[in-house]
Amino acid sequence: MEARGIDRSDHDRGRSDRGGSDRGGSDRGGSHRSDLDDEDRRESIEAELRRVDEDFRHLLTTASRSELLSRSDGTRWTNEQLLFHMLFGYLLVRNLLGLVRGFSRLPRWTSRAFATVLNSLWRPFHVVNYWGSLGGARVLGHARMERLFDTTTAELARRLHAATADELARGMHFPTRWDPYFVDYMTLHAVLHYPTQHYDHHRRQLTLSAVRGPGADRSR
Repeated sequence: MEARGIDRSDHDRGRSDRGGSDRGGSDRGGSHRSDLDDEDRRESIEAELRRVDEDFRHLLTTASRSELLSRSDGTRWTNEQLLFHMLFGYLLVRNLLGLVRGFSRLPRWTSRAFATVLNSLWRPFHVVNYWGSLGGARVLGHARMERLFDTTTAELARRLHAATADELARGMHFPTRWDPYFVDYMTLHAVLHYPTQHYDHHRRQLTLSAVRGPGADRSR
């Protein structure tokens, strides 16, 4: 999910690292397994969720009011609006999981057709995506944003552990014009990894001192 005017160059680097490309198989939601075993895949996602939960709280609570109202780098949002957008990525995935589970049990052409329809609606999606983040932080407030981030990442972790290995390896086609981190076919594991890819990308665009100041963590 990107605001109009965002620099796409960072998205385009390392596309091979993004999980879930369609490599053939049967015409039903697939059995695409990475080199990692099931336990490692679960642990990697769980570690990501713990990391971003702590990081989001730190970014939100240490930023000054003037920093939050300053423009981010590469988007039309302020830092405060971009932080809400980073939260929104996790909210989106929480709601997507049921859809992925449903389509993964159907013939693959059904999710391919669904993704084609969504791709045709990419313009209105980006308009709603942009404007929705303009007022989201003001409506929720920082305390509610922090709590919502906590509860959402905790729910994603619970649903990760409730999924079987087969369910994590199954997936559906996605609308690639909606977000540069959406690839044509994404497994449930890849979908659970997506919001942290989205988070880390936009974190680099924040102009907060916690991100760019002396001693800041620039490794993401």
